[in-house]
Amino acid sequence: MSGRSRTVVVIGQGYVGLPLAMRAVEVGYEVVGLDLDRVRVDALNAGRSFVEDIDGATVQAALDSGKYRASTDYGLALDFGVAVITVPTPLKETLPDLSFIESAARSLASLLTAGATVILESTTYPGTTEELLVPLLEEGSGLRAGKDFFVGYSPERIDPGNPRWNFVNTPKVVSGIDPDSLERVDDFYSSLVERTVPVSSPKEAELTKLLENTFRHVNIALVNELAVFADELDVNVWESIDAAATKPFGFMKFTPGPGVGGHCLPVDPSYLSWQVRRTLGKSFRFVELANDINENMPAYVVQRVIELLNNKRKSLNGSTVLLAGIAYKKNSGDSRESPALRIIELLNGYGAVVHAADPFVVEARWPKDVERRELTESAVSEADLVIVVTDHDQFDFGMLEQQAAQGGVVVFDTRNRIPHESVHRL
Repeated sequence: MSGRSRTVVVIGQGYVGLPLAMRAVEVGYEVVGLDLDRVRVDALNAGRSFVEDIDGATVQAALDSGKYRASTDYGLALDFGVAVITVPTPLKETLPDLSFIESAARSLASLLTAGATVILESTTYPGTTEELLVPLLEEGSGLRAGKDFFVGYSPERIDPGNPRWNFVNTPKVVSGIDPDSLERVDDFYSSLVERTVPVSSPKEAELTKLLENTFRHVNIALVNELAVFADELDVNVWESIDAAATKPFGFMKFTPGPGVGGHCLPVDPSYLSWQVRRTLGKSFRFVELANDINENMPAYVVQRVIELLNNKRKSLNGSTVLLAGIAYKKNSGDSRESPALRIIELLNGYGAVVHAADPFVVEARWPKDVERRELTESAVSEADLVIVVTDHDQFDFGMLEQQAAQGGVVVFDTRNRIPHESVHRL
């Protein structure tokens, strides 16, 4: 194959782009990892990784092979064969923000040559690839999509910290704007993953991602609201969920928590709701209800904290509250949209002294005005109340249970990691 056809550009070197880049290097592609974050780029070029699924040794091996380099300079992407866009698509004042996709598309367009393939992986609403990405690429390159170059969409399915499912063994949904584009996209991902799942157009692939996350979002909202009512009814919702999970058909287990986090659940369903309202003039009631429930869980957690302290004749104002975990999911350092951040904001608003422990969250992403501690007996003994927000396996939950049993501290477990009568649960 030509040098151009073996060059892969991955725009965005975060939780999605970096695993993709490392796998492409592993199978023999020449990879340029582009990212606007200079600190991140410098760390990668020094062999340091900030993504749990990719260790520093893997990045260093990619660098040593001569097949990978990270950069902020699009000039290094000249004559690429495949470009994959994995940039963020956040919400900005509740509306989809596609500015990162637009910027990447304009930058790529000036480098686009005949025969190249551009693939969007960023989560977005159905129609983005064909209605936004393609026109930008055509305008900036003077080439025609489907004739001179190829375009497709493949939703990311990265689950940070998942020991069972990774980039390689998770089936990859692929699509193209036409049959030739689909063939190119499918060929590329077939060289990286064990199985691809072709669909008829980018719109179906874009909706697939939103469906997956909306399904989770709605079901988590269901058990979160159930947990609130179960507490008021003096029913152990965790026991009921475990019992229901023994049914071999017609039930899928979801568990309550302090809220939802990461890029996917707090954001992706809103893309679908926004598109339905914008295009059809209708409300996606399931999504809007789920948003309302899940977004209010941090406030519910703090209300429970106030009640628990009140039972000890203490005020939240002036009390020391220790959060066990800041990341949105266990064994991950990803704190994007984490419910812990909203909990911290509310606790500070009530005048609490907030400490937190999380071995995975790096200093650059540590919340301001929160003292960093390790989850030790000393740190626990200084607190009036401990909230288990993230159930990292590194935490000593046995110690927390013992401290609670001895009456030294109030423990509020939002993850059901400490099923002991001395510990209060969500």
